This record gives sequence, C-alpha cells and structure tokens, in this order.
Amino acid sequence: MINRNKIQIALLIALGLFTSCSNDDDDTSRGNWIERSVFDGTPRSNAVSFIINDFGYMGTGYDGDDYLSDFWQYDMSGDFWVQKATFPGVARSSASGISIGNKGYIGLGYDGDNELNDFWEYDVVSNVWTQKADFTGTARYEAVSFSGTDFGYIGTGFDGDNDKKDFWRYNPQTNDWTELVGFGGQKRRGGVTFKIDNKVYLGTGESNGLFVDDFWEFDLSNEQWTKLRDLDDDDDYRVMRSFGTGFSINGLGYIATGYNTGAVGTVWEYSPGTDTWEEVTGLEATIRQDAISFSNGTRGLVLLGRAGNLYLDDNYELFPQELYNEDD
Repeated sequence: MINRNKIQIALLIALGLFTSCSNDDDDTSRGNWIERSVFDGTPRSNAVSFIINDFGYMGTGYDGDDYLSDFWQYDMSGDFWVQKATFPGVARSSASGISIGNKGYIGLGYDGDNELNDFWEYDVVSNVWTQKADFTGTARYEAVSFSGTDFGYIGTGFDGDNDKKDFWRYNPQTNDWTELVGFGGQKRRGGVTFKIDNKVYLGTGESNGLFVDDFWEFDLSNEQWTKLRDLDDDDDYRVMRSFGTGFSINGLGYIATGYNTGAVGTVWEYSPGTDTWEEVTGLEATIRQDAISFSNGTRGLVLLGRAGNLYLDDNYELFPQELYNEDD
C-alpha cells in the first residue's frame, strides 16, 4: 500500500485543511451535504463497496494498523448499518467490488505483503460467500471496477511492478474471465468510474507519480471505448486527482475527494450531454482520500477514507441541486 501519511498529515496541518465545505472558487454555492448515519465499524480507508437496490455493501480496508475483513450493509432508506457475514478471503485493502443482479463480488487487493487475484461472490439473500474463479489478469490493487446487467468489469491498477491499463470481463454464468481490447487510455492506479444509464465513465488516477488527465466513456451495450475531453482541457477545471471516488445522481456524474499533493475535498459534476464539468460545493467534512461512495442512481453518499493518519467513519449525502447551507 502506498504510504504518504507523514507527508499528507504535515500538509494538512500546515494548510489548515482538516475540514472543508469549500472549493477553490469561493462563489460556488450549488450543492449541499447532509450527514448520515456514522459507520458502526472501525474507521478505515481503502474499503471496497458495491450497491444492490437501495442497500450499500462495504467491507475490508485498512485502519492504520490492520488489514480488515469485516463486511457491512447500509440501508439507504432507513439510514442504518447491519453487520453481515465476514468476508472469508485474506484481509485486504484497495480491493475491487461489483454487483451483478442480486449478487455482489469482491476480489483483488493488497494484504500488506502481496497483490491478490482471488474473487468471491456474496449472496445477499443467504448472507453466504462463495469463492469463484480467480481474476485472470496479474494480481493487483487500486483497480477500477464496474458492472452491467450481465457482466462485471475490472481493469487498470498496480500489480507490484507496473501500473496497468488492461480490462477484463467476468461472466457469472460461466464463471470465467475474458480480456477485452480497445482501451487506448493511460495506465493508472487510483482512478474512478461512475455509471450513467448504459455508459460508464472512467478518469483520474496516477501513473509513475504523475496524475493522468484522460477521460473515457465505455458503452456497455457494445463494449466500445470513446475518448472524451481531457480533464485539464479547460484551465478552470481542477478535476485531476488520484484515490478519489465517483458516483452518479439523476443523469450527472460526480468525482469527489482524493489526493493531489495532499487530501482534497473538492467535488466536480460531469454532464454527459455537453462533455463538461462544473464544480459544486466540496465535501462539508474532513477532506480525505481513499473514501468510498454509494449511489443508486438517484442518491449519492461519500463515506470513510483518511486524512493523513486520521482514519474516518463518517458518512455524507450530496444534494447537488440544493444551495449550500452552512447551518444544516
């Protein structure tokens, strides 16, 4: 696991950025955050998550001392947490998670010594884990993952020797992996994705110590990639970062938090119709990297993560079309 803790904590203290409801643009006023139920378990970063219907599922991660294997369900409607069957694989951080139908999947990651390639299925009805076919690409962590109706996809990441740009499709019916071709983007670790309708958007991350600026659309109907406007195409855009989190709300995409010479709390909204970005109110909480998010398409929440050596357990929901309200 990449350890920038000492550098980041010093930067945060020096700059006074432990809390943020701010963006670089003081005029930004659209977007309001509401605190939701604090996570019941151990504060952590680099957890893995997926969502099925109105339930968010998350587990594993790193708490500053130990790699974790506990697993939890968050009820988005009821705003409460329920602990579920412990993930039976090796405790890890920076894993990949997807959902296909009513099944969730967790795999890959880093256990403190090794990059991992195992892959597990979680049945939300029976609360049972089943090991599935190992990921066929090189063992890795900090990859991106997403899913369509029938298949799951995992790609990019770091395999201990090299940042990656390959992508693989998982078929739950045949329990096997197929490598896809056609992604012309940069290698990366710590990128993010979000899904709008039948398309997935991929961006941010870093490779060889440099932030990547390319931004891509993946059409789930034909598995074709299309390059979109670079994230630094406009001087007013400050979207570039690594180890952020991505989600969608009502047809718009969001990239939030992350790392860029230190933890950041800014949030950017993407409009697929115009291929443009607009900054909204930054996370009204401790700025952070290595957070996760839950999104069911109409709601989006950002939770957990870390700011230097400070590991977090809070949980906030974004209302992007509301005006910022410092009193709620």
